[in-house]
Amino acid sequence: MKIEVGYGNSVQSVEIPEKNIIKILRANPAPQDAGPAGEEAVREALAHPIGSPALKEIIQPGEKIAIMTSDISRPMPTWDVMPALLDELYEAGADPSDITLVFARGSHRQQTEEERRHLAGERAWREIRCIDSDPEACIHLGTTSRGTPIDIMEMVARADRRICVGNIEYHYFAGYSGGAKALFPGVSTPEVIQANHSMMVDERAHAGNMDTNPLRQDIDEAAAVCGIDFILNVVLDEHKKIVHAVAGDVKEAHRAGCAFLDSLYQVAIPEKADIVIVSQGGAPKDANLYQTQKALDNAKHAIKDGGTIIVVGSCHEGMGSAVFEEWMTAAERPEDLIERIRVNFRLGGHKAAAIAQILKRADISLVSEMEPDFVRSIFMEPFDQLEPAFAKAMSKHGPEARIIVMPFGGATLPVMR
Repeated sequence: MKIEVGYGNSVQSVEIPEKNIIKILRANPAPQDAGPAGEEAVREALAHPIGSPALKEIIQPGEKIAIMTSDISRPMPTWDVMPALLDELYEAGADPSDITLVFARGSHRQQTEEERRHLAGERAWREIRCIDSDPEACIHLGTTSRGTPIDIMEMVARADRRICVGNIEYHYFAGYSGGAKALFPGVSTPEVIQANHSMMVDERAHAGNMDTNPLRQDIDEAAAVCGIDFILNVVLDEHKKIVHAVAGDVKEAHRAGCAFLDSLYQVAIPEKADIVIVSQGGAPKDANLYQTQKALDNAKHAIKDGGTIIVVGSCHEGMGSAVFEEWMTAAERPEDLIERIRVNFRLGGHKAAAIAQILKRADISLVSEMEPDFVRSIFMEPFDQLEPAFAKAMSKHGPEARIIVMPFGGATLPVMR
């Protein structure tokens, strides 16, 4: 059987005996009762909140309202949801001068005025205040049971009402994005991010896990101390268009959104594989290893201990992050990366630690345009074609090797059923 997976602007192909293939993972079709999409989905969600009164019944005239949303590094189309959200707030009697849209930067860089304007959309930009979060302007509200300081941007903490906006997708150590994450650690401090995100090395901190994920539990605990009055979250398709929206209680509405995401992108597998072939689907998602890592991390849920993951991604831009590259190349062994992230969480370094966790369980072959010696220096076996990479894996695991193929690895999460 001929298998093709995206690779830059082309494909890589290989012949695999059909008897060896467990499954080729693709996104599930949208549920027939998915409801409207786009702005209509947002208005529908606001009209039918989950676990909460309608927003216009919560807001009182004269109250100061803080809306937290994603910064430029996330795919959240804030400009598409703000018109409906503002209409709801104005109907409740809110004055535009009392509303502030806060871009939750976490540990990301400050944004330009042009970026803030783009994210807010023209209407919100004209009508309300739109600012970046400021880690230097936080107040301390306590400490979680896991020892994480609850430091929240003062303007947000002192607001009368707090609304979290975001998109729900799989997050490889928080379980899912969205929900309370826009508040905590979105508008907090580097110390908060270090304490919370260092839990990523816990085996329960992985994509698709909410109930026993210590990192997500820490987020929800801290958010409960500060308080979140309402959320508006959306689910996006592969083209970053809104296909579903949920609104209401910070936990109930978020969990409903996660369940919808699962119905689209969680794919059941009957067994784990000896060999997993995974791709981001080609350009532009495989331009560098920083982006391609997302597919690799999803693939770990489909591989047996001792198996081989073949990652297919052009990576013509190289690593995609100076910090990521420094961490990967400075380590003498993968375990060094896991120890380093425990004491010094850094964006970029977290990707290196995530790869190191996979390397504890499986070999990684990388089919890319990167220099072979460099690929070896970051603990992977280099190839420039899929065929020899697959042949090498088969020689290791034998002619009866069981195989899973993930052509769009970043968007599908394998789950044992």
